[in-house]
Amino acid sequence: MDIQNLIRDNIKALKPYSSARDEFKDFNESKVFLDANENPFENGVNRYPDPQQLKVKEKLSKIKNIKIDSIFLGNGSDEILDLIIRVFCEPNQDNIVTLPPTYGMYEVLANINAVKVIKVNLSDSFQPQVEQILKASNEDSKILFLCSPNNPTGNSFSENEVEKLLKSFRGIVVIDEAYIDFSKQESWLNKLNDFPNLIITQTLSKAYGMAGIRLGACYASEEIISILNRIKPPYNVNELTQLKAIERLSKPKEVSKEIQQILLQREWLISELDNISFINKIYPSDANFILVKVDDANKRYSQLLENGIVIRNRTNQPLCENCLRLTIGTKLENKKLINAFKSIK
Repeated sequence: MDIQNLIRDNIKALKPYSSARDEFKDFNESKVFLDANENPFENGVNRYPDPQQLKVKEKLSKIKNIKIDSIFLGNGSDEILDLIIRVFCEPNQDNIVTLPPTYGMYEVLANINAVKVIKVNLSDSFQPQVEQILKASNEDSKILFLCSPNNPTGNSFSENEVEKLLKSFRGIVVIDEAYIDFSKQESWLNKLNDFPNLIITQTLSKAYGMAGIRLGACYASEEIISILNRIKPPYNVNELTQLKAIERLSKPKEVSKEIQQILLQREWLISELDNISFINKIYPSDANFILVKVDDANKRYSQLLENGIVIRNRTNQPLCENCLRLTIGTKLENKKLINAFKSIK
């Protein structure tokens, strides 16, 4: 597959903006920096941040075993998803393919960029329907978004089905792995070099507990990453975010311990939810949340809210009628959730 044929012509012809720090990268303290119109008085953040976030990428490169040139960082994964759409989708002409129920921002970002959305619902077991997806897509279908583990269902997609799509879909396949650290299934990072049309997005918001710093990561071929670097804002990841990310990525044991606690609490919560009479089904989860089907989602949502418990009501999503999504909290928070469930009738 020739990726260049998928990139918009104006993007290929674009001359990227060159910032002061792109032109001069040597941060030797002996030099006098008068090139970027910065405030000269040192306060820790008076200088522009590294536009390529190399120290963060070096950490991720070692952790993920991925070359730095195959890593792109954004102001949250949402910025990355937006840039991907801008690179490959011509406004008012091209379309993306999504698989509801799924993460709602794919459609929102497409709408912002005047890109059509083709929706092919997951199967009743929340798996991609490969034949229907390929049949529904057309020559203007530039991106297929796969969220695995999926939000809001919590399950991972079949590796065989995903591989079929990677081989057969004629455009870019984005696998959103925001919840991969909670899954038994291996990341598709291990097969990144096998598929030139594959883009993988991850985040520090979930397993790494860094939702407040807004840092998303994207892994793809050097060819795709170079195009994303061409169109990104010059300083899209701020200095404080980079510093906090480096600090957190330097504590793998702490992160691993928290993940294990969440997984243990997930299993405990599932066992306790199984005893709640009005919960009709507990869906398998590879994420840090559980989707449950109840008798009346609107009623149960309101009752939990009255008891001080805030969850997500997903009943309006396709295939999710009367479903509630429960994030795994601390041991104390999960006990409060169960006690609230037991107290309502």
